[in-house]
Amino acid sequence: MAKKIGILTAGGDCPGLNAAIRGVAKTAIVEYGMEVIGFSSGFKGLIEKEYMVLDEKSVSGILTLGGTILGTSREKPFKKVNPDDMEEDTKTQQIIDNYNQLGLDCLVCIGGNGTIKNAYKLSQIGLNIIGIPKTIDNDVWGTDRTFGFDSAVAICTDAIDKLHTTGNSHKRIMVIEVMGHNAGWIALYAGIAGGGDVILIPEIEYDLQIIAKYLADRHAKGKPVSIVVAAEGVKHGKKKSPGPYLAKKIEELTGIETRETVLGYIQRGGTPTATDRILATRYGRYAAELIATEQYNQMVAFKDNVIISIPLAETSGKLKVVEPDNKLIKSARALGVCFGDELCKIK
Repeated sequence: MAKKIGILTAGGDCPGLNAAIRGVAKTAIVEYGMEVIGFSSGFKGLIEKEYMVLDEKSVSGILTLGGTILGTSREKPFKKVNPDDMEEDTKTQQIIDNYNQLGLDCLVCIGGNGTIKNAYKLSQIGLNIIGIPKTIDNDVWGTDRTFGFDSAVAICTDAIDKLHTTGNSHKRIMVIEVMGHNAGWIALYAGIAGGGDVILIPEIEYDLQIIAKYLADRHAKGKPVSIVVAAEGVKHGKKKSPGPYLAKKIEELTGIETRETVLGYIQRGGTPTATDRILATRYGRYAAELIATEQYNQMVAFKDNVIISIPLAETSGKLKVVEPDNKLIKSARALGVCFGDELCKIK
């Protein structure tokens, strides 16, 4: 009998989700004759049994669209409000019942670290699961790249390009805050691509005095604009975002007019880049192949330019961060980029 599968997208939205949905559904339908349904609003749709049938027509033309046609949410099916709360058990049973009542052979969970962790927990209660990693933060362990990342870097780089021109006109220091709570991949890549002078990431502790001296030195040498790219997760002793804080402190320490830009949700919107469309499509196709060959409870991954799969158990609960000896960091330092630490070259 032909298999029947479900697809959901959970967590934050990002460019490429529709390309991944299309990749799974079209391959499953065309290549393997499967029946496909899509759950609404992530795990919420799975719990409440809200779904739509996906056929070739419904996934046609969605490759280039941003967001997700299925909708998403941050519903966490295994989260307990307190130790005595039975809500988790209720949700778990609802998920099992809905999975069985719908006659599913497998559920494809597309999302970031939280989604992959929940996907693994679903596999532990007996469901057949395939995970597809997406997040603009690129911090899912076990894969070299998550789709959404390239699109976010392109958006951030474009913003930095624009800040160069306005900063140059006013001879200012420009601080741009980009996403990345625990991992600085976006700041690192966009900072290098956009010609950032200072790049601050959560993985490297910075010193404001070092940054101020570096920027003042640039100004003294007649360089009219300096760009500071900061990940939102860098420590700054405040609950609010670091961009305004850094701009204020830098202006106080250098005496140079400084302005901040907090890029925010723009990084997650819009159409995916060609690279993300291709990666998401490849992920989706491979996920369908894993289901067809009954290789369940795996996460699709991209390693050394090859699409592979790894057990969900290996990646669940882990985070891929930027190591201090990353080759890109070494390359940036060689070009004179300052990361705010003692290795910053102040001439």
